Amino acid sequence: MSENKVLAIVNGNEITEQDVNILLQRLGQRGQQFQSPEGKKHLLQELINQELMYAEAIETEMDKDEEFIDELESAKKEILKNYAIKKLFEDVDIDDIEVKKYYEENKAQFKKPESIKASHILLKTEEKANEIKEKLDNGESFEELAREYSTCPSKEQGGDLGFFTKGQMVPEFENVAFNMEEGNISGPVKTQFGYHVIKLTDRQPAQEANFEEVKDQLKQQLLAMKQSQVYMNKGNELKEKFEVEIKG
Repeated sequence: MSENKVLAIVNGNEITEQDVNILLQRLGQRGQQFQSPEGKKHLLQELINQELMYAEAIETEMDKDEEFIDELESAKKEILKNYAIKKLFEDVDIDDIEVKKYYEENKAQFKKPESIKASHILLKTEEKANEIKEKLDNGESFEELAREYSTCPSKEQGGDLGFFTKGQMVPEFENVAFNMEEGNISGPVKTQFGYHVIKLTDRQPAQEANFEEVKDQLKQQLLAMKQSQVYMNKGNELKEKFEVEIKG
């Protein structure tokens, strides 16, 4: 569907598919609930209501109110400040050579912490957890038991939680999981969620992140630092041009 498709006309002003999509983007995470056709109809009605309010405001000459004129000037000042900063940063850039140089000089900053991969079966009672552990000790499949008995959504993946680092799971779970040997299965581990039977399936030691893994994030970080320096330098330069009086 073309974004230029006109969805409504209010007092001569068109509302297009693109207008609805822009409103959807502005809503951020809240916009997820309006992704459906019905949700977009709701957003279209909101835009129609806004256009109706605008039409009445023009008709009643609200744009000539002194309060509105003051607000308009305040908004104009804010927009102009932001525009000036945007223009200041237009020529500020970071090339890959600068990024690579910083990475090579600061490799110690880019350590990937130890991570483990584990599966679990979550049960409501310690008694049931012990029963499941006994089944596992007798050679029954961890994945099948997880699918049948676990109360965690990970049951659909046979209890697989994927890789995680310290700080991502509750402490009681982590304290056991990170001290297990690969392939071992724990006894019941109590947390706020219930009783876990944990299987450690893989371990990756702490290691240095390679350049490609951190390149994009590092580039954004260095660009922000460079922009901040340019901004501060510009501020100091303008203090010599315009009068600044600090009170208090």
